[in-house]
Amino acid sequence: MKYYIIAGEASGDLHASNLIKAIREEDPQAEIRAWGGDLMEAAGAEVVKHYRDLAFMGFVEVVRNLRTILGNFKACKADILEFRPDALILVDYPGFNLRMAKWAKTVDLKVFYYISPQLWAWHSSRVHGIKANIDRMFVILPFEEEFYAEYDYDVDFVGHPLLDVVEDYQPNVDLREKYNWSDQKIIAVLPGSRRQEISRMLPDMLKMATHFPDYRFVVAGAPAIPDEFYQPFLKEAADNVQLVSGRTYDLLNEAHSALVTSGTATLETGLFGVPQIVCYRGSSLSYLIARRLVNVKYISLVNLVLDRPLLRELIQTEFQPKVLKKELEKLLTPEEQGRLRAGYEELQDKLGHAGAAKRTAQLMKTYLK
Repeated sequence: MKYYIIAGEASGDLHASNLIKAIREEDPQAEIRAWGGDLMEAAGAEVVKHYRDLAFMGFVEVVRNLRTILGNFKACKADILEFRPDALILVDYPGFNLRMAKWAKTVDLKVFYYISPQLWAWHSSRVHGIKANIDRMFVILPFEEEFYAEYDYDVDFVGHPLLDVVEDYQPNVDLREKYNWSDQKIIAVLPGSRRQEISRMLPDMLKMATHFPDYRFVVAGAPAIPDEFYQPFLKEAADNVQLVSGRTYDLLNEAHSALVTSGTATLETGLFGVPQIVCYRGSSLSYLIARRLVNVKYISLVNLVLDRPLLRELIQTEFQPKVLKKELEKLLTPEEQGRLRAGYEELQDKLGHAGAAKRTAQLMKTYLK
């Protein structure tokens, strides 16, 4: 079988890479061509476009880069037609992938979608387009199956792929020695995976290092962002700040607590059992538009899955040094640490069992027969 996979960001690259491995177990002769990243390439896909060239964040940024985005659509369509896959597999990244799904049905391609767009959060009317253009949806959050059922659309809940990633993680026993951490308590700083969000989040996150000199603040450098990009922020920071790139799970495994930009990283941090504060600041215009469109009580996946505010969320104007300092003081207390870790145990129960990629690959094989 021939598969064409599209993933447009770091988390999609990770989950698509595991899906590729699972597909190859089910179909050893599989030919896989993709838009994605280094992990997908390492798993055996021929990556023709890297996700670092696709990541535009927010309404304003999309408008500014519209010409590039339209050019990407054109190039992707041409490449798919030339490859002519048995299945087009779309991984998250809805702004691009939902449009590709609509086009794909016009040229009679089988379309699978792994990791549903967050339609339950905003613009739920897009469900009708999904029903029309996507042959099968594979969802990873427990409440998504019920959401789609309200629209009479049958989907497959396969469990969350991060359960596999965290379960397969092998601790790096030499990490503390390598980075000279000794017995210091580590506060992990996860400012995001896109340049725009890093620029907005990291400066205020790093201001905390001055107030908590007994802790080492370690910035998790994103795989697709060069170290040089972080240097201007680090030069302004206290001496107890350090950058470690491409080692987020190693860092979380050693972390005492964390400051995390809203996104998949909040769930990863939770699955590693690290107490955290969730932070988010977008451009003013993008945030105002989002407030009118978004229909959820929380921004972090941890709180959404639990359907209660386990984690403190500092959003937009609340995300400022004075408030962050107060919340971090609370986070570091034994009482708060214990409360959050108990909540994380409930989170694991709700997310289902490991094996999401394997179940998805098996189902795809069945649907292609």
